Amino acid sequence: MSEHDDHVSEKREETLMEKIAEKFHGGDSSSDSDSEKKKKPAESSSPSSVKAKIYRLFGREKPVHQVFGGGKPADVFLWRNKKISAAVLGGATAVWVLFELLEYHLLTLICHIMILVLAVLFLWSNATTFINKSPPRIPEVQLSEEPFLQVAAALRFEINRALAVLRQIASGKELKKFLAVIAGLWLLSVLGSCCNFLTLFYITFVLLHTVPVLYEKYEDKIDAIAEKAMIEIKKQYAVLDEKVLSKIPRGPLKDKKNA
Repeated sequence: MSEHDDHVSEKREETLMEKIAEKFHGGDSSSDSDSEKKKKPAESSSPSSVKAKIYRLFGREKPVHQVFGGGKPADVFLWRNKKISAAVLGGATAVWVLFELLEYHLLTLICHIMILVLAVLFLWSNATTFINKSPPRIPEVQLSEEPFLQVAAALRFEINRALAVLRQIASGKELKKFLAVIAGLWLLSVLGSCCNFLTLFYITFVLLHTVPVLYEKYEDKIDAIAEKAMIEIKKQYAVLDEKVLSKIPRGPLKDKKNA
């Protein structure tokens, strides 16, 4: 009996040791799984951090379509509907050819269109009496006030924002913006001396219909080239600032603020 009891007790001790070992191994496996779970989010977050560091032209964070407002104008500029975009660009080209190449005048064009429309409607109304048909119903056209108010409000907002930017630049606080605006105005003056306002407007219109869609198609390559160009521009600006701009005497207002 004593030998049987000793054998039973030894089996119990072995089972207890096995259970303890299983608990330890299970804890290790759970800790390993926890560490793997912790590593997985870190690994998954690494691509997003890499994407966040990608350089975009002009610091763009939104897609090109949203930069242009995300509405119908953006669809036209980015050729979402090729028929509408081609029709708009073709109409602008026809207007430019009429006024610039054929030297047609706006007032003359409006008068000729009105003469043609009135003559057709007048002859059509009188011709119905001979063919025993009712005269055509001419629709009553009235322009609503809302679109004009929206356009005026948008122009007012943009003009006020431009005036605020010019005021900030004129205060002498941001040298980079000052140089950029001066360069832009000088470029516009050169373009204005080469062509008239209508041609300049048409060139801008064509660029709006070509540059954004090409940029959207090849944005990765263009952004990479722009990043290298910006690095080189910053280097050249640092050299200019060190050799020239830093030696320009400051105004009395800044001296008083520093004092």
